[in-house]
Amino acid sequence: MTLKYTALVAMTATALATLMAAPAFAQDKLELKFTTVSVPTDLHTQAMKVFADKLEELSPGRYDIQLYDSGALFGQNADLDALQRGNAEMAYVAFQLIADAIPEFGLFTAGYLFQSPEHYRAVLESDIGAEFKQRVSDEMGLQILDACYLGTRQLNLRSARDVQTPADLAGVKLRMPGAESWLFLGEALGANPTPLPFSEVYLGLQTGTIDAQDNPLPTVDAAKFYEVTEQITLTSHLVDGLPMVVNNQTWEQLTDDEKAKMTEAAVAACDWNNQARIAEEDRLVAFFESEGLTVTTPDVDAFRTHVQDYYLNSERAALWPEGWVDRINELAP
Repeated sequence: MTLKYTALVAMTATALATLMAAPAFAQDKLELKFTTVSVPTDLHTQAMKVFADKLEELSPGRYDIQLYDSGALFGQNADLDALQRGNAEMAYVAFQLIADAIPEFGLFTAGYLFQSPEHYRAVLESDIGAEFKQRVSDEMGLQILDACYLGTRQLNLRSARDVQTPADLAGVKLRMPGAESWLFLGEALGANPTPLPFSEVYLGLQTGTIDAQDNPLPTVDAAKFYEVTEQITLTSHLVDGLPMVVNNQTWEQLTDDEKAKMTEAAVAACDWNNQARIAEEDRLVAFFESEGLTVTTPDVDAFRTHVQDYYLNSERAALWPEGWVDRINELAP
């Protein structure tokens, strides 16, 4: 009886230990709250799911990945603070927000700096990119995993006109977002930049308050600006990327192998996003033509030279790291 009782006690103790260990094992999962203000239909929102699925495939059971869109967790411009406070682990942080924190990186928001998604990826993978990412890590507490393509901004004109060089935009009232950096870009393009809230752009084009607006083609489609304009001019003046980041509090808990796998998942997500967005932009050219718009391509080299010179001769370029513009130009595919 004593042996049986002892065995029963041992078995019971083992079972209890196993039950008690289960929650502890579950708690070992590293929480990843990934937040964005964009809506579910946005491609970079959908790319978050691609990231989550790929990371789970590469590191099964390691993470408790929670995806929040539409500002459900943090509102507009609050996600950066949430990352730095540790209230969220992952988000997209625009180059413009990084430039606000580290002014010399305003370079990355300049017109015609990047020529394609492949270009800014090449920059991020270069010595310049390594220095950029290290500064962002040191001064903002963020690790840049990759950058997803957000779109290429084009000109959308109310009335058709021959636009080959910046001189052809003289006097054109070009709607730009109200921030000073955006208005500067409008000047650099040769136009007369006119600040106007996005919600008023359709009516402004319809009534002639503005002569043109600039946005990526999917935005022209979604906002139906093609209904009140006659021309798309493919200036491609701003190729925009959206860095996917994780905070350092989380990054520093990872092994080197886990860091590599998280980066691999981010690249897979941005690859998916980039392919889908480029395909959408290509489709929209034909769609706008079918709607009766004229789609033209100007002398892009003339625009690029003029815009870059305009920036380089301005006070804002005084803070830019010396020689980086030339080095970035050389990295174009």
